[in-house]
Amino acid sequence: MEDRLQMDDGLVPQKIVSVHLKDSTWKELEDQASHKHVPAPQPGLRPFLETETVQEVTEPAFRGDPTALGEDSHQRRGSASGSEPAADGEQGGAPGEHCHLHLFSCHECLQLENSTIESVKFASAENIPDLPYDQSSSLEGVADEREGAENIPDLPYDQSSSLEGVADEREGRRVNVAGKAPNILLYVGSGSQEALGRLQQVQSVLADCVDTDSYLLYHLLEDSALRDPWPDNCLLLVIATGEPILEDLSQKFMAYLSQGGKVLSLSSPFTVDGFQVTSKAELQETVQSLVFSKADGSEVRLSVLSSGCVYEGSSGQPGPGRLQGHLENEDKDKMIVQVPYGTRGGEAILCQVHLELPPSSSTVQTQEDFNLLKSSNMRRYEVLKEILTTLGLSCDSRQLPALTPLHLLSAAEGIQDPLMQWLRKHVDTEGVIKSSKLSLKFVSSYTPEVEITPSSLPVVTDPEAFSSEHFNLEIYRQNLQTRQLGKVILFAEVTTTTMSLLDGLMFEMPQEMGLIAIAVRQTQGKGRGPNAWLSPEGCALFTLLVSIPLRSQLGQRIPFVQHLMSLAVVEAVRSLPGYEDINLRVKWPNDVYYSDLMKIGGILVNSTLMGETFYILIGCGFNVTNSNPTICISDLITEHNKQHRTRLEFLRADYLIARATTVLERLIDTFQDQGPDGVLPLYYKYWVHSGQQVRLGSADGLEVSIVGLDDSGFLQVHQKDGKVVTVHPDGNSFDMLRNLILPKRQ
Repeated sequence: MEDRLQMDDGLVPQKIVSVHLKDSTWKELEDQASHKHVPAPQPGLRPFLETETVQEVTEPAFRGDPTALGEDSHQRRGSASGSEPAADGEQGGAPGEHCHLHLFSCHECLQLENSTIESVKFASAENIPDLPYDQSSSLEGVADEREGAENIPDLPYDQSSSLEGVADEREGRRVNVAGKAPNILLYVGSGSQEALGRLQQVQSVLADCVDTDSYLLYHLLEDSALRDPWPDNCLLLVIATGEPILEDLSQKFMAYLSQGGKVLSLSSPFTVDGFQVTSKAELQETVQSLVFSKADGSEVRLSVLSSGCVYEGSSGQPGPGRLQGHLENEDKDKMIVQVPYGTRGGEAILCQVHLELPPSSSTVQTQEDFNLLKSSNMRRYEVLKEILTTLGLSCDSRQLPALTPLHLLSAAEGIQDPLMQWLRKHVDTEGVIKSSKLSLKFVSSYTPEVEITPSSLPVVTDPEAFSSEHFNLEIYRQNLQTRQLGKVILFAEVTTTTMSLLDGLMFEMPQEMGLIAIAVRQTQGKGRGPNAWLSPEGCALFTLLVSIPLRSQLGQRIPFVQHLMSLAVVEAVRSLPGYEDINLRVKWPNDVYYSDLMKIGGILVNSTLMGETFYILIGCGFNVTNSNPTICISDLITEHNKQHRTRLEFLRADYLIARATTVLERLIDTFQDQGPDGVLPLYYKYWVHSGQQVRLGSADGLEVSIVGLDDSGFLQVHQKDGKVVTVHPDGNSFDMLRNLILPKRQ
């Protein structure tokens, strides 16, 4: 539920379970509802029903020569989210027309039980891009001489593909054509306060070391580690706990290693074959001198805080290029060892010194110890970065860019004057429109003295004051062929997340003005559930406002919105002449993929029902020119040109945003006219799941084949007994196609 369902009396919803009601039970509930008094809403409150889903985009008609829109830079992608209770206002009718959501207490709720509640349940948008790959071609060892790229880390390997280790020589950059999401998972033991403090310390030091534009740090809970399919979505597992590790969990970690996983153990009892962790009480929490040997054979000497344990076993000398660290004492105790594991490239680096703790840690007791550790602090980071680099990560950290002012732009003639008239009537005396998330201060021009914060943003209304090297308004205008969508633009070079920018305007501004928020970069991009969303330069990042009547084909099937958006993104590229074979595809429910291998984009949808209308924010992000951390559309075009000896031009983000918005409007029109059957043939043309085998419940569950979508947009599978049934995700935040569940019918 993602903490977004509001209930009376302070009740906290824990789970929604779909059930099949017999006619007698249904009639009894209706009878109860008809005799039940529904209290009038309190004055000043606007009740709302909010849902969240994820979706993707397709194609529009376009004007202009796409070959003139090429772009040489190659960078990366992202997206957004977030929705709050509607602010007080007049939109939606008189207060008496609204009441709090009472399941089975009003006729409208009964009608929505099979649509809105399902859409809440499946509200989702995934964070990080995996892009599909055409298995009919081979890209192993392919080199590309594109300039301007930099080294990026290999992403983990999807066992369903055959593209291990594909590399690309763009100025030394390794381009991952078959990999996992760039997640670093942190296991710190139980959920105790001590463990949470340890989590913060590990997160902090890793964020200082790695490129946070390329990786996401996630807390791996014990239950999730045992239950969820995290190994397929993990670049690096960091184990940082002094607590004993459960046998079942240890087996999970070893299985991940055997599949080619990378593990960093920080002062934990975790070890691998050939090494034992032995306690030495005299070393516990003491400052010691460490000699660390780097991969190039050079040594770093530094003061470290010992855990009180050492490694014993495998007495032979480490192989050439292996990392190792020992204390400068008589026993030369082993404190850091690098251990390859298995035949698939698995590797663990085990460490019994507290590289994760700063000198200011409460564990450091004396001033003398503090001074020793502080003097070695830069070398501590040097050692940690060497370890992370050896495990395949990039440690070229970059500082987050500063937030920039918004620009209010119009994409159609005749809108600017009505827009400004509307603004003058709705801003307060200081030119501000406030919402629950932020304040927008409308100004004719921007000066550096105006403060910009995540909760207070200036909006420049003079179109003559706008210029951007990343967003060409004329290109956007020429290729936006819509009646309504995307006409009024809030543009930012850098913002927190585009999902919050429309918050104060979405219920008030006339629907025909068609709001869209576009950004070059996001600093707090949102993904499905707790997931974050990487949003570097080179992505197409936008949030689109769409209004859907409740009593319409799509209004009764809101989960389809995410499917239409993902389809629109794919169609926006593949409907271009010459680009038909660029292997972009849709993955259920909310991703854009390169073939069936890697995610290139995703969608996040927040829906708010007011009166008879769904107000839907569609957050969309996909990689256009950013190769890091996974792959982008420019990479696919380059490979296509190389394989087919063509000369397709690169595409711009502004161009594709306009095309995707145009295609989305056409898909919505078709769906409203013909229902699911009007769009599913095109969806199936591009989706990655035809005949795909999945398992229900767990990795050992019943194997079934995916056959399509049902009338509500959920997956249908074919069982071995011949039955076709609908299945739902189990709610894990790693892969919605893993651990699918078959809802019980009562």
